[in-house]
Amino acid sequence: MDFAIELAASEGWNPGIHDAACFYNTDPDGFFVGLLNGRIIGCISDVSYDGVFGFLGLYIIVPEYRGRGYGIRLWNKAIQRLEGHNIGLDGVVEQQPNYLKSGFKFAYRNIRYEGVAGSVTTFPHSIVDLRSVKFDDLCTYDRNSFPANRGRFLRHWITMPESVGVAYIEDGLIRGYGLIRRCYRGYKIGPLFADTLEIGESIFSSLTSSVPKGSPVFLDVPEVNRYAVDFVNRHRMKKVFETARMYTKEVPSIRMYRLFGVTTFELG
Repeated sequence: MDFAIELAASEGWNPGIHDAACFYNTDPDGFFVGLLNGRIIGCISDVSYDGVFGFLGLYIIVPEYRGRGYGIRLWNKAIQRLEGHNIGLDGVVEQQPNYLKSGFKFAYRNIRYEGVAGSVTTFPHSIVDLRSVKFDDLCTYDRNSFPANRGRFLRHWITMPESVGVAYIEDGLIRGYGLIRRCYRGYKIGPLFADTLEIGESIFSSLTSSVPKGSPVFLDVPEVNRYAVDFVNRHRMKKVFETARMYTKEVPSIRMYRLFGVTTFELG
């Protein structure tokens, strides 16, 4: 796992410092490496959620071994393991034609934006520590913005070191939540789910105020949520990276208007 995360960092994907343990514990059988004469030369993840939805990520071959057919062997292994699932991925621009040939269909673009952490001195009383929220309620809310139940992932994600999570509670109900974590460079928010733009603003402000002022902050935004795009433009965040969200079957029926920030490009 350390190899995979470090390789992702070398590709400029800027993973979280503590992602490895959380990713692995979500589905310990869903990670593979390619060995050549005892040396690891590549990796891929194929995490299964509830046995119905799968997500491919961390698909990387060490640069000097690319173009020799090693990558497709890892790819085939991952696809075989997720047989019968609706499989999703976030494909980098240069690989999207290959994913289309493999049967994936384009759904929408996810765009990574970079901003700068500010400071807010007061927060709405509705903002609470995410760990104080009843876990089953969190999982129920999360399911409206993700294609499958991912309680096992969330249990590890919200207790990650060097992270801060908050929820927006109104009349005893979760109306949004988000988490910010330390990455190789700066901090990344993910997920950021909110019922309204105003709630998303409150969560974003509280999260960015929890890290050192002036730190780089990243948010991966689904382009199809126009409220989210307006949001990052208003905060003068700049586009730094993009992927294509793609699926092998139908586009999952989730409430995209709630999705202001993708959780991760590696596990969905």
